[in-house]
Order: sequence, then C-alpha cells, then structure tokens
Amino acid sequence: MSHHPSHLTAAVPRRAVVTGAAGFIGSHLAHALVQAGAVVIGVDRRGPATDPTAAANLSVLQGLPGYMHVTADLLSCAIEPLLVEANAVFHLAGIPGVRPSWGPKFSEYVASNVLATHRVMEATSRMGVPRLVVASSSSVYGPTDGGASIETDRPQPASPYAVTKLAEEQLCLAHSTQAHCPTSVVALRYFTVYGPRQRQDMFTHRALTAALTGRPLRLYGDGHQRRDFTYVDDAVIATVAAATIPTASGVINVGGGSSASLLEVINIANSLSGREIQVHQENPRSGDVLTTRANPGRAHEVLAWRPQIDLHTGMRAHMQALATGSAAYGHSA
Repeated sequence: MSHHPSHLTAAVPRRAVVTGAAGFIGSHLAHALVQAGAVVIGVDRRGPATDPTAAANLSVLQGLPGYMHVTADLLSCAIEPLLVEANAVFHLAGIPGVRPSWGPKFSEYVASNVLATHRVMEATSRMGVPRLVVASSSSVYGPTDGGASIETDRPQPASPYAVTKLAEEQLCLAHSTQAHCPTSVVALRYFTVYGPRQRQDMFTHRALTAALTGRPLRLYGDGHQRRDFTYVDDAVIATVAAATIPTASGVINVGGGSSASLLEVINIANSLSGREIQVHQENPRSGDVLTTRANPGRAHEVLAWRPQIDLHTGMRAHMQALATGSAAYGHSA
C-alpha cells in the first residue's frame, strides 16, 4: 500500500514556488502541493523535453491544472517574475552528492548551492514573500559520536558538498535576520530521504535495484554505517509544515524515524525480493560519515511532525515503484 502525501492534513500555501522541482524530493513536494489545491510554479534547469530523469520525475505532474513548469537556471534567469503573489518559496534546487564534490566539480557545487541560493533569497526578500524553506542536509553535522544530532550541535561538515549545504542554510538565515527582510526562513536538515524516484546513486535505490535485477551491489565499507532513513512522503509533510506554520523558524532536523545500518537495508531488500543480493565490498569513501541520527524533538515541537512510515514499509513502496518501471534500470550508475 502506498501512502500519498496528497493527504496533506495541514494548510498549504495558496501559491508556491518549488525550485529543483524536477528532482527527487522536489517532484514529490510539487505533486503533494498541487493535489492539496495549491498553485505551484516549478523551476528546474533540467527540462522534461531534454532530460529523461526530469521527464520521469515530472510525469506525475504532467497536465495537472495548478502546475506550471519553468525550465531555467537560477544562476542567470530572472527570478522575481516567478515569485509574483507567492506565499512560500521551497528552495530545493542544488547539486547533491558527497563523492563528486571533492575535486574539479567543486566550483559547480558553489555556483548551484551558494551563488544561486543567494539570488533566490535576494529575490524572495525583494518580492516580499513571507516564507522561504531551504533544503539543507544532515551532512552538515559531520562525524558524530553515534548519538542523535540536535540542531544546536556545532556543525563539522566532512565534505565539500556538506560545506556548501551549511553555507546555503546559513546564508538564507543571515538574510532573514536583517531588519528590512520580510521573509522568514526555515532550513530543513533532511536525513537520508528515500522512496520512489530517489537518485540512482543512493544506497536504498541501489540495494533494491540489485535485489530486483540480480546485479551485484557495490558496498563501500563494511555495511555497519548507520543512517537515519526518512521516507519521502514523511519528508514532504514536514516541508509543507515548515512553510505554513507561522512560528516555524531556524534550523530543523527532518529525520528520526528509522535508524538502520546498510546491512539491515540489504536484509530488508533480500526479504522483500526473496533473492539474496550479491555484495561486492569496496573501501569506504572519503566524506562518508559512520552514523547519522536525528534528534527529532524540534520537528515535533515546532512542526508537530513525526515520521509515520517505517523502513520496511517505505522500502516496499520504493521497490513496487521500481518494479513497475517508474524508474528504468537502464541508466543506473
């Protein structure tokens, strides 16, 4: 059974802008908002006409009244016209991924995650949009002692990617503290979001694809790394709440439902598929931390949010989506 966040119980913004709408979380968010009656402008530099992933992710929004897709690069396009009468901006656009951020691609991370964010925040403020929700990441915490990360912990990003995500959230929050800024900012630190349409380099997607196809799974490290897995529908509900709850502000963890090791994920994938995944173990990769775990207290207190979907249920829904071909195997890395 699949849980649709179209059952957003709380209010939704009347008119919202979602950047990164052709991405994994962005497409789910835009869809849930439209289903709940919002008018949504989605912005992404990947166009459904030219980018197969964008086309697949946006197919659920195809032809829905209330959704308009704009293919544009936030580094150079005029942003203000997109924000006319918007009640909220969800800024999810950016370059993800820890591994590729080491090295020559770093300047692209800075351009997309920091400079484009600066333009979005300035435009949002100038247009008087009351709320901006910015997607941050649990990676800003860096290596921990294995305990749950709380928003007041000192960030220690362990990869160039994580450095840009911390810069991005702090940049928006810095703008919002200026006396003349009409926009309040909520930065959501997402913890390992998974589910249908997840990026193909992500572990849950790779494990389920291996289980379905019989192809071997590359495992970096011994598999005892733990992650706080958050099902995408749960992440969407928290994200909408962050835009609509008037008192929400600052940094909030989105996670704290399903802490599991990578080996446990493999075991669940095995049991769901009835097939034993062949694992090829490789060396750990730099910037991968051993444990991520959210203290969910602030999300509960400020957003009245608790994750509803456990890892087994979420992975089953994710696997069904893969099996029905809503994400083709052909081009997984």
